[in-house]
Amino acid sequence: MTEEPIEVLDGDAPLADDHHLALRPVPEDGIPRRWYALHAHSGQEASVRRMLLMGSEKLPEVDMIVNVLVPMERITEMRPGGKRTAQHKFFPGYVLAQLPYHPENYPELWQLIKETPGVTGFIGSRNAPVPLEDEEVHAIIQVLRGERERPKPKMAFDVGERVKIIEGPFANFLGKIDEMNPERGTLKVMVEIFERLTSIEVESWQVEQV
Repeated sequence: MTEEPIEVLDGDAPLADDHHLALRPVPEDGIPRRWYALHAHSGQEASVRRMLLMGSEKLPEVDMIVNVLVPMERITEMRPGGKRTAQHKFFPGYVLAQLPYHPENYPELWQLIKETPGVTGFIGSRNAPVPLEDEEVHAIIQVLRGERERPKPKMAFDVGERVKIIEGPFANFLGKIDEMNPERGTLKVMVEIFERLTSIEVESWQVEQV
């Protein structure tokens, strides 16, 4: 029996492996490691994951990148003609990577991350990234493995709030939030283009409060 093809709802190619179910153990080499969240262009998260893992194999020090996650869930829908199974990203625009603590202190690793196409930076400071809480990542992994229910994401914005777009083709535009989709982590922002109000859909991390 052949498996039905898996589509992906958020762009990028489907992930071929359940990487969240078989994480590599942390090496016992005395190097403390933490999880970090990388900003990635929407639709390129899986490609970023592959390129980071491939690039890490060429670094002079082994296991600089232990694991890379693009948290996904599979959704089965009934459509005319049969079922459709699709992958949906938990956190569009983010890739989780298990790296040495203070990755900026490892020049080759730092250069690899900065030069990987699709990566736009870390959560935190560009020069001193802030690690995620281990409990937070463990909870995500438990959700992926079906060991606990997925919490609904919280968004730090409100409908009607004025924001500035800071990433993407509409960077530096100001507008007001018209709609929010917490499940997908997206916002619809009304901006003025050619003297007309236009609705622009952006990732939540692509805007900031003003």
